[in-house]
Amino acid sequence: MTDAQRVAIVTDSTSDLPPGMAEEHGIIVVPLTVTVEGVTYHDGELSQEEYFARMNAAKDLPTTSQPSVGDFVETYTRALETASEVVSVHISSLLSGTIESATQAAAQFPGRVHIFDSRELSGGLGLQVVEAARAAAQGLSSQEILRVAESARDRVRMIVGLDKLDNLARGGRIGAVSAFMGGLLNLKVTLTVDKDGKFEPVARTRGKSAALQHTLDWVAAQMGDRKTGRVLVLHAQSPDNAEWLRERLAAAYDFIDLRVSEVGVVIATHTGTGWGVAILPE
Repeated sequence: MTDAQRVAIVTDSTSDLPPGMAEEHGIIVVPLTVTVEGVTYHDGELSQEEYFARMNAAKDLPTTSQPSVGDFVETYTRALETASEVVSVHISSLLSGTIESATQAAAQFPGRVHIFDSRELSGGLGLQVVEAARAAAQGLSSQEILRVAESARDRVRMIVGLDKLDNLARGGRIGAVSAFMGGLLNLKVTLTVDKDGKFEPVARTRGKSAALQHTLDWVAAQMGDRKTGRVLVLHAQSPDNAEWLRERLAAAYDFIDLRVSEVGVVIATHTGTGWGVAILPE
């Protein structure tokens, strides 16, 4: 946090920020947890490779849990030692109970901790958090930062390509996507998150190549005539697909910031293998 910064920015680990990005922007990240066959790990404790090996070997799908109220109380207490206020930006309240824990904790700091529902997850959340942090670094007030976050929330878009829907179905988070389930065979499914913050199906495509091209076409439709902005390309055990997307996005646009990152194990529990692109057009 800079000398001019009065407001600390907090998020949770489902923001899937690339390595070093949270530190770069002074963002405090509170980890969710995942439990595999009775053993609980904080998000980030296991590498993606280690986690997928354990998840695939497990009898049941691992379970994920939001941070406790106490986790957030401890985080806010520590942040308020050097900041006057906190803006805490989190995963969609329709996809996780994280905001509920954060809101309960914020009640212990009346007027000093402000909770913001990104109505997104992963890179869609991460891009909003970074915008809030950039505003905080400029010395803006908490209310001004919240307006910046609202503007980013209105503009951010994310598409996710999944190899299978098995984990979403087993985890009970499939919602409207269930209509896409029957007889998928070699079909790849792309999803987005709607304006309310819940999963929404985009398309079914035959095979990986078609799904990746569809991802690029979807990004082009969201960008319209705009040629710049900020982008996060994410993947779960799909580095080649992520690099393929990064190369083509870099060639087609003049993005201010374009990074590739692995999704954390909490998000990967629900998505299985696949890729995602989150964009914040400017």
